[in-house]
Amino acid sequence: MSDLPRGVERRSFDGKERLATRGMPVYGEPTDGEWRLWDAGRSKLGAMIEHAMPVGLAGGESVLYLGAASGTTVSHVADFSGPTYAVEFAPRPTRDLLSVAEDRPNLFPLLKDARKPQTYAHVVESELDVIVQDVATRGQATVANRNAQFLSADGRLVAAIKARSEDVTAEPQDVFDRVVDELTAEYEIVETRSLAPFHDDHLGVVAVKR
Repeated sequence: MSDLPRGVERRSFDGKERLATRGMPVYGEPTDGEWRLWDAGRSKLGAMIEHAMPVGLAGGESVLYLGAASGTTVSHVADFSGPTYAVEFAPRPTRDLLSVAEDRPNLFPLLKDARKPQTYAHVVESELDVIVQDVATRGQATVANRNAQFLSADGRLVAAIKARSEDVTAEPQDVFDRVVDELTAEYEIVETRSLAPFHDDHLGVVAVKR
């Protein structure tokens, strides 16, 4: 088991050791004092950390989060990271994301389309440490490749690839192979791993910028 990022601990919830971060509760998660459960069953990044994947998050990194939705996972990321830019396309979850950011001054919600990074390039700083991607759309490799411009030379992509968003008719492994191959246009793959049992038909990918 790899070391956890600074600001992430294992705490006891219902008699089980689970991931937790310090921050204001967001989605009704159980708390232990100032610590709140980081439920890997609701967070692909949480699942990747549970699987000890080398996500490149030690604590304090600058992060671009693509597919932030209503803020479940990105709220945990902001609890232990530096500046965290959260891109979400849909207005309704972005409203929730704004509420999450009220308690996290380092979290910057952006109502933008992750497929069009040129629309937020003037806001997001360059030379970022990590891109976390969890977008439920076709063309997940294209999204990652287009956003590689924001990473530093040794920056890291941490992506959860959802097979059913890419192609509901194809075998998940065939989808994963194709997406990973497309990612090599901009990245060198460090590790891939199924996110089961936390998430079915999802592949965790860690890669570094070429």
